Amino acid sequence: MASKPGLSAIWASHLRRQGQDVIVVETQDEAVSYLRTASADVIVLDLLLEEGSAFAVADFASYRHPKAKIAFVTRSSFFSDGSLFSHIPNTAAVLQEKTPPTDLAAIVAYHGRAV
Repeated sequence: MASKPGLSAIWASHLRRQGQDVIVVETQDEAVSYLRTASADVIVLDLLLEEGSAFAVADFASYRHPKAKIAFVTRSSFFSDGSLFSHIPNTAAVLQEKTPPTDLAAIVAYHGRAV
């Protein structure tokens, strides 16, 4: 889930090439609606959503799907101290937005196997 649809499409494409099932949503409401009826092993979540709150999505995911891992992607250095891991228990990774898509796909595959 990213605020930039083009970026979401690139990530999704790399994940699909790795054999991952991918659902792309663009807003907090879409994410929460999806998570009400379905589960996810790994959630790739833009920390700086334009519509809604990444924390609300992560909190809902932690409540409904406590084993789901969350890989936050951000263009900010605000949580570079690692404090996000203590705020959101499902946090598995915090990556810069410019992380190569192949690296993101490898991280998702790794955490997906751990579930």
